[in-house]
Amino acid sequence: MKPAGSFRWVVCGLLFALVSLSYMDRLIIGMLKKPIGAQLGWSEADYGYIAAGFSFAYAFGYLFGGRAMDILKIKRGLPLFVFVWCLAVAAHGLIRFVNPTEQFHTAFPWFSLVEPGFRWITLAMPMTVAGFVAARVVLGLAEGANFPAAIRTVAEWFPVQERAYATGWFNAGTNVGAVLCPIGVPWVYSRLGWSVTFYLTGLAGLAWLVAWWWLYDEPEKSFRLSPSELLYIQGQPATPANPARGMSWLALIRQRPVVAFLIASILAGPAWGFYQFFVPDFLEKQFHLGLQATGWWTGCFFGLTAVGGITGGWLAGFLLGKGWNLNTARKFALLACALSVVPVFLAPMAGSVQLAVLIVGLAGAAHQGWSANLYSVLSDTLSKQDIGSAVGMGGFVCFFTGGWVNAFTGLILEKTGSYEWVFAYFSLTYVFSLAMLHWLVPRIDLARLSPGIAPQPMPGSCQASQP
Repeated sequence: MKPAGSFRWVVCGLLFALVSLSYMDRLIIGMLKKPIGAQLGWSEADYGYIAAGFSFAYAFGYLFGGRAMDILKIKRGLPLFVFVWCLAVAAHGLIRFVNPTEQFHTAFPWFSLVEPGFRWITLAMPMTVAGFVAARVVLGLAEGANFPAAIRTVAEWFPVQERAYATGWFNAGTNVGAVLCPIGVPWVYSRLGWSVTFYLTGLAGLAWLVAWWWLYDEPEKSFRLSPSELLYIQGQPATPANPARGMSWLALIRQRPVVAFLIASILAGPAWGFYQFFVPDFLEKQFHLGLQATGWWTGCFFGLTAVGGITGGWLAGFLLGKGWNLNTARKFALLACALSVVPVFLAPMAGSVQLAVLIVGLAGAAHQGWSANLYSVLSDTLSKQDIGSAVGMGGFVCFFTGGWVNAFTGLILEKTGSYEWVFAYFSLTYVFSLAMLHWLVPRIDLARLSPGIAPQPMPGSCQASQP
């Protein structure tokens, strides 16, 4: 029975807005790379340092930010991280006061395979570059807590049949941010300059903080939540075992759903980074498009992925509403997404840009739907005290693997000049990830925690289930 009230969707809307802001904050540097680089005299290597600083910091931000959400809880933890990243975004604008001619020098040890042993490598860069690297590192560390916090919030505020759908909605903010950034940032820059552009995006995050503090509380403490809606949220079988303290990272790695999540994060997770970094390049090179046309078709791609993420999240809830059990509904939704990715290997063979965008857009949409349901597997099988840590571990391995995948993609393109092998690789990773999930977690069951590496009791087994 539907409850009286829908305040849980207001909370989902806050998460959607935050994810959109986070993507704008991280993508703004790419949009302004050319004018900032020209003004401050950056080389391509200088910009590479800035990009690398964010990528590695974001991976660690996922790992430690997820753990922090489980310790601090969402009410206190998330606004703390958001406040730090707002300051980091605004700090980008302060670098305009740094003298572009000043140099920064540092040295770090590096292990040499040619002559085994550690060597000291000297690194020199302009102070403006060092300033941007520092700001991007802080931004990456703080933004890494965003998704673990959002997944945990959904687990607290939504019943099981709505979790994937809610995840699909807030995850669509990634696409909205990716579309709004190339539209809004050049407009602001052309009128106010690049430093003010960073200040304004930082202020937008602070405005979100005000809304969060005004509207958000834990479901049991929220006076905006009607009694029937609270009962609707809590009336489903509870997420397993909610101990006062969560498990350690070592204990989490022994949980079968976490192992399956990490495998999927390594194999299929990097696809989203590939789409972000290489889809514009693929379209431009494959169909000889200009900058404006490339941007337009890239926007179409992100639009398709937003729709797919919401649809993929809706599917599992729809099937649950039709009487399917949780295990079958969740895995069927994952299977539908995995199979929808398979045709992406045909993208380099498409005869028109419209067909290529449709094929790649279907794969991107399926990826977002896949993510919504895969995240929900964790909230289905783990204590709420452990969800943030588990999501953080998955994000960590995903972004580190993604760095290597993107590097190998560049080498493949340099050697072959073709995207065929890259698309072929991603076309099968989801199917294999789902096979591993089914092997490791043969039954997704809210009534038990996965008992580590030991075989999971099957329906009808005489083995005692864990609480």
